[in-house]
Amino acid sequence: MSAPAPPLQVALVEDDPPLREATMQALVLEGAEVTAFPDARAALAWLDADYPGVVVSDVRMPGIDGIAFFAALRDVDPDLPVILTTGHGDVAMAVAALKNGAADFLTKPYSSADLIRAVRSAAERRTLALENRALREAAGRSAEGPIPGSSAAAQRLRSVIEGVARSEIDVVLTGPAGTGKSHAARLIHDCSPRRSRPFVTVDAGVLAHEDAELLLFGRDPGAGPGGGLSRTGLIERANGGTLFLDEVAAADAVLTARLLSLVETRQVMPIGVVRARPLNIRIIIARLTEDTGAGETDARDPLWHRLGAVQIAFPPLRERREDVPEIFRLFVARHARETGVPAPPIGAAEWRHVQTHGWPGNLHELSGFARAFVLGLSDLGAPPAGLAEQRPLHQIVADFERTVLEDALRQCRGDIAVLQAMLQTPRKTIYDKLAKYDLKPARFR
Repeated sequence: MSAPAPPLQVALVEDDPPLREATMQALVLEGAEVTAFPDARAALAWLDADYPGVVVSDVRMPGIDGIAFFAALRDVDPDLPVILTTGHGDVAMAVAALKNGAADFLTKPYSSADLIRAVRSAAERRTLALENRALREAAGRSAEGPIPGSSAAAQRLRSVIEGVARSEIDVVLTGPAGTGKSHAARLIHDCSPRRSRPFVTVDAGVLAHEDAELLLFGRDPGAGPGGGLSRTGLIERANGGTLFLDEVAAADAVLTARLLSLVETRQVMPIGVVRARPLNIRIIIARLTEDTGAGETDARDPLWHRLGAVQIAFPPLRERREDVPEIFRLFVARHARETGVPAPPIGAAEWRHVQTHGWPGNLHELSGFARAFVLGLSDLGAPPAGLAEQRPLHQIVADFERTVLEDALRQCRGDIAVLQAMLQTPRKTIYDKLAKYDLKPARFR
């Protein structure tokens, strides 16, 4: 699947009013958001290092000319792309600026097609430069912090987790594999009054082990023929803290019955004891659901509904696409620290893959791709993601359409009038599409 053409933002500096108006119209017709200035001084007061677009500036202007303006912008942000427009007598100056880092120069009179081509090329480089800057900034943050992302789903998860963490109520985490349930369980514990007490995980590897009962419940000395060594089980080690039961469906019928008793009574009976021991534990259960693409099917187990707990549903990444770039940066930073390999700059192919791939493996798959990217092992020569996953054509088209709309909403900051002009689409159609994909313009303002 090809990536949508990136939205354009242009800061136009031109002292000739008719030429400034004509250039603005040409850019707007191509879907650009243009901010025009009559001189360099006004533009310098407005531009900063976070500007996501391209600067187009005349060379010959009163006050601060285009060459001095370009030098001043280099101090603001050396990565900010500047396209200079020149008369024939200014070509030597423009070439010198090009050697010093200007993005391009156009000799007047230039065609609209040449202008758009130069702006699009510079805008692509600007997008990658800002993305790599964000990647470097992410290197100082952890992928193990609070739930990342700006989507409504991420905000809801952060709010619910913060609320339940402060209480003593038990929690059931549901969702497809790789959606962050284990990470959330640890977050809940770390933000709770039990944070200084043990956090013990019981996963499928323990539950399916041939000595699962011993590992979980422990044994008193003298239990069994000939006696035996005392062993504290995992459940009792969680006393005073949090017990996280991950993938409890892996337990057999006998073990499930004992876990049910634990959930209901908060008592543990090690092998060889006569009387059960009371426990002070909080229980968090992770319950796996299957993501079919048309909704989740309930992989119901016999424990969670007896818990009387708060349930928190974790959506697949395909339902929170706007969070994928941020999570990818955090994974890249983490893997760079773990491997001791500096995070490489992200290229156009990798960025396109991050934005358009469906990520059916959710966070596990995204983390694996980030690790391969850091190690230089990512292979983007495979068939397009939509075909490799054998998804229906209508779903591939819908994913592409949603991505275009999200990118445009970010670019226009949720302004419907600007969005309509950018996409050259009737207002009613715009609203229908936003409703179809549950995209709220207010989230992008």
